[in-house]
Amino acid sequence: MTRTGRHVLPAVAVLVLGMAPAAAGAGCLLPLLQSLGWQVRDADVRVPTVHGGTPCRRASLEAAWQHGDLQVRVPRGYDADRRDQVYRDLLEHPATLCAYAFVLGDATRRATARLQANSGYRFSALQLGWIGFGPRGAQAQGWQRFRSFGRGYAPAGGNTAAIEAFYSGWVRSECGVGRQVAQLATQRELYGEAGFDREFTAGELSIGTFLTLHDTPSILLGSNAGELFADGKAVRTSRLGRQAFVGVPGFIVHVFDKHYLDDINNQAENFVITEVSAEAADALARHGGLEHYDALNRRLWALSRQFPGSGRRRFERLLYARDPALRAAVPEAQRPLLAQMDAVLADPVYTGVHVYVHPKGVRPLGYHIARLLDRNPRTPYSIELGLHNLHTTLFRRWLRAQLRDCTASTSFIQPRGNVWNWA
Repeated sequence: MTRTGRHVLPAVAVLVLGMAPAAAGAGCLLPLLQSLGWQVRDADVRVPTVHGGTPCRRASLEAAWQHGDLQVRVPRGYDADRRDQVYRDLLEHPATLCAYAFVLGDATRRATARLQANSGYRFSALQLGWIGFGPRGAQAQGWQRFRSFGRGYAPAGGNTAAIEAFYSGWVRSECGVGRQVAQLATQRELYGEAGFDREFTAGELSIGTFLTLHDTPSILLGSNAGELFADGKAVRTSRLGRQAFVGVPGFIVHVFDKHYLDDINNQAENFVITEVSAEAADALARHGGLEHYDALNRRLWALSRQFPGSGRRRFERLLYARDPALRAAVPEAQRPLLAQMDAVLADPVYTGVHVYVHPKGVRPLGYHIARLLDRNPRTPYSIELGLHNLHTTLFRRWLRAQLRDCTASTSFIQPRGNVWNWA
């Protein structure tokens, strides 16, 4: 699996909503807020009372309600204009983004489940280009090439039809494209077929090499990506809670130089996070992000270098699958070493962070770390989150689309400039 393209951008210290409906009536705002999970009730209070709580730390919207999150009390005597102001302020509340994270998470899991279920979507083998559409060709499966050697494609006959090629067609790609497709398919699940076709242009859904995307209108890394959030070691994301991770892209990449690689096709694994357990989220918050896990990865690698023997998928079978016969065959003198390796991988981040990696599907993070000990035994691996705009540009765009569908008008979107400081 080839290494994702890397580039440097200034760190984003704040997430800016920046756009809010200034003229949309409460008739559209209130249903949107309620669909996200806000419970808005009239009450005998003098001023509105808002308790957003910490929904990003909850397992579900229902759990957030059980903890008293997303609760609003509006004075009974408020007229329509003052209620409208309350609703517009709620749209910019940080808890609204966390409520949206539940919707985004469900869309991510639907998308990755469908990609995983397609046995026709394979990993790159001998083919003519970076992405291979088989004997039928790209056009027959809804894509058109814009760069040579299969390095860049865009939808040709509708966005939904293009994603369907990866859901049910015959396609080959490496895991970087697999990550891109999972990100785009998440938007398809989020908007539904009609909304996905209507909301995005073909160029915005470009796929190909990561460097290719920078020269396109791609919503992932191109000119229409907007505001990208940089948190490679998940320092800020870890402070927010488990739901802030879901849907976020990232990669597991070799630490030592390419000279130490034995399997170039597995120099990195690109992923999209599908789920984070409460225990994993607590561990990430406690350790301040992923840097601690790079140290654990290195410790695991150092232990593996002391482990005698060889064999195909040895560490994957020994540490992840826990093959009874293989574990029973470990010499007595080496069992303390095995116990140390087991202890490292028992950390809840390795067991409770689930990621989608093409073509392996959805598996816990620990599976990939163990697997890479077999593929490239001479280097440890590092884990990083990729640049993304899920909580910035794509979130704002989704809100605008929901309100636009309600009002059948685009004229009410006005800049406001409110700031959500997640630093």
